[in-house]
Amino acid sequence: MRTLAQLVADLEGRRTSSRALVEECLARIEAPAGEGARVFVKYDATRALAAADFHDRMRGLGAPASPFAGIPISIKDLFDIRGEVTTAGSIVLRDAPAAERDAPAVARLRAAGFILLGRTNMTEFAFSGLGINSHHGTPLNPHERQIGRIPGGSTSGGAVSVTDGMAYAALGTDTGGSCRIPAALCGTVGFKPTARRVPRDGAFPLSPSLDSIGPLAASVADCATLDSVLSGESELSDVEWPLAGVRLAVPQSLVLDGLDEHVAHSFERSLSKLAAAGVRIADIPLAELKQLPDINRKGGLVTAEAYAIHRERVSTDSSAALYDPLVLNRVLRGRQQDAADYLELLRTRADFRRRVDAVLAPYDAVLMPTVPVVAPPLAQLQPQDEYTRMNVLMLRNPSIANFLDGCAISVPCHEAGTLPAGLMLVSTYGTDRKLLAIAASVERLVTPAWHS
Repeated sequence: MRTLAQLVADLEGRRTSSRALVEECLARIEAPAGEGARVFVKYDATRALAAADFHDRMRGLGAPASPFAGIPISIKDLFDIRGEVTTAGSIVLRDAPAAERDAPAVARLRAAGFILLGRTNMTEFAFSGLGINSHHGTPLNPHERQIGRIPGGSTSGGAVSVTDGMAYAALGTDTGGSCRIPAALCGTVGFKPTARRVPRDGAFPLSPSLDSIGPLAASVADCATLDSVLSGESELSDVEWPLAGVRLAVPQSLVLDGLDEHVAHSFERSLSKLAAAGVRIADIPLAELKQLPDINRKGGLVTAEAYAIHRERVSTDSSAALYDPLVLNRVLRGRQQDAADYLELLRTRADFRRRVDAVLAPYDAVLMPTVPVVAPPLAQLQPQDEYTRMNVLMLRNPSIANFLDGCAISVPCHEAGTLPAGLMLVSTYGTDRKLLAIAASVERLVTPAWHS
């Protein structure tokens, strides 16, 4: 995977062109033995090549829109793109009107010169952490592809578009881990910003209380670059943070339960490397996390708000029949909560955030495994009980950051040549740039790409 910095240098040095980059991506999308048909629900080769030629001409004249002009990027099928129907990984919305304007996140990427290659596959309505899609097929994880491992979700196509070189970055969303889970399982970087940092207009909602918009890319620096564009920051601060003396907390409640051997080894290996670099690592109880299963026993904010969004559609048998049954079951769980339950949940969340933020105040960030297991084979999840169990397991750790309204990032931490495992750094509301800077330094120590 080439980073944005490498691509910028190659474009500026005339060692490549935007057209060459787009042609390389298209060749991978259209490769007969590749995953392109399951990764992209729609792409427009003619439009992408025309945009590439435009940016090459502008760069030749010394007037590129930005250093990133002409770099291909994929867009999750959750965002409005002017003139296209936003189907959210479903067939329910296939006859909806086309979008009249770009979502702000898409518009900001376009204004920076990124080329929108196409819309990537996802879990239907973003309502699962596994990445399975019964309508368009499930993009297979790039690792041990012959086994058919899941990609993670819900930004499944976005993650695989990056790992397979079909795009050089991906725009995704994250309601309970939907950028970070596929990043961890596929071996790339995924960033969830503080929710209000990036405008969510024009992105089909799952849970307005929890939704956030973030990138998946080859490196932390790439995610920081994209975060700067998406958030509208005028200047990009350096992604650098000396690790000596940095205070990182490792919760001992909930997040370390049920780790498989590979994830446990990768996590302990990462802690050892960080400690050797002078990071002050503290094991803390953070017993508040044990309260989360009870707080969300009726499905939590996500099911209540998803049901409110889909209630009219699922009220008729003909429309409900178009949903993936596994997704429909999750949506219908929202009926278990009445208005009093929902208001109490909002109050409980606010109190939970205050208490946890107070505990975390002395630390620069929190460390935990992104997900507790490696990507399971898709065939293993055919029984509904196993699908449900694995989905809960995948969402358990990353959803903490969403409930806290914080920011979080997953970086690969496995040894080269082994299945991917993710190391997640979580921080509190509004500390995004500091977290990215710390994560960039952590990445240099634990991510195999830096040592290959």
